[in-house]
Amino acid sequence: MSSLPDGPTAPEDLPAASSDHGRRVRQHLSKRARVLLSSAVSLVVLLLVALLLPVPFVRMAPGPTFNVIGDLDGKPIIGISGTQTFPTTGELQMTTVLESGGPRGGLTFIGALASWFNATDAVVPRELIYPDDITGDAVQSEQAAMFSSSESDAIAAAMGYLDVSVTNQLVVSVVSANAPASGRLQAGDIIIAVDGKPAGDAAAVTSLIRQQPVGTTFTFTVDRDGRQQDVQVTSAANPVEPQVPYIGISIGTISTPAGFDVDFNVDGVGGPSAGLMLTVGLIDKLTPGDLAAGRSIAGTGTIKPDGTVGPIGGIRQKLAGASATGAELFLMPASHCKEAAGHVPAGLTVTPVQTLAEAVHAIEAWTAGTSIPACPVQP
Repeated sequence: MSSLPDGPTAPEDLPAASSDHGRRVRQHLSKRARVLLSSAVSLVVLLLVALLLPVPFVRMAPGPTFNVIGDLDGKPIIGISGTQTFPTTGELQMTTVLESGGPRGGLTFIGALASWFNATDAVVPRELIYPDDITGDAVQSEQAAMFSSSESDAIAAAMGYLDVSVTNQLVVSVVSANAPASGRLQAGDIIIAVDGKPAGDAAAVTSLIRQQPVGTTFTFTVDRDGRQQDVQVTSAANPVEPQVPYIGISIGTISTPAGFDVDFNVDGVGGPSAGLMLTVGLIDKLTPGDLAAGRSIAGTGTIKPDGTVGPIGGIRQKLAGASATGAELFLMPASHCKEAAGHVPAGLTVTPVQTLAEAVHAIEAWTAGTSIPACPVQP
């Protein structure tokens, strides 16, 4: 009987079969490790892709503000020529909302998640704001058209307040996607005549189209970028009311002051909510009193030609944007007081208004040190 060596058995003393088994085990473990590593890498890649995929939500965040009695890119935001204007001081800031996601895309899962934890942002399902079939281009076009209409309404409201006469013209404000007028009429076209007859007002044009059978071709004489041209549009059955002819446009009004020109220099902003501040800015420039009186005032609200102030979207984001620029007073539609409660930044006085006259009076009283109505800070 042979004796066993002292100490652990050296590798070369193992049987050949045992050595082969060890190699197979090590190879198996190595292959399994490679599979696990590959799976882990694939999982990480998939998670990263998922985090970067667009989501069906819309993010609203505080956007930039614009001092309507100041300059932008070297030009006055409100340019007035042909009449006397007066010096202004301080700031009258129109506020905006920075929107991402929805039809225009750009919002990822990780972006939406980050906004959930940002108190000044809001993330809402797309369907609460936009229909499923609307495109990003259509949204941009409609937003631009609404801003253009708000500019016109601001002129009408300001001139009404100042008792200055205006000339009104019909304008195509929106052209619906895939409608008969799509690709023929354009937002911004000034309607001079229909079938050779003066256009009259929006109701008259709508009535004319609806009185004729589906398939009737109308000739619109329009002013497009300063050039007059005829555009033919054939009516179709309205998708919502098939028995009613339609061409798929919305008609607004352009108001022009008698005797002088007003030009707005704000690009890349859409929607109607700048109307109130544009109107107040016009009044400040056209009257000898210094309305803002060197103070920083911001606000938001739609405006109608008769001076009525209407509701807007994103009030919480606009309050935050105004506060970030150092605004001290914020004008907003009275209907938003409840929504804003609990979200009024410290140091910002928020006053509700329902008309242009109330807005102007509130500014005058506040700069004079007189108390004004204020929305509650807390709900």
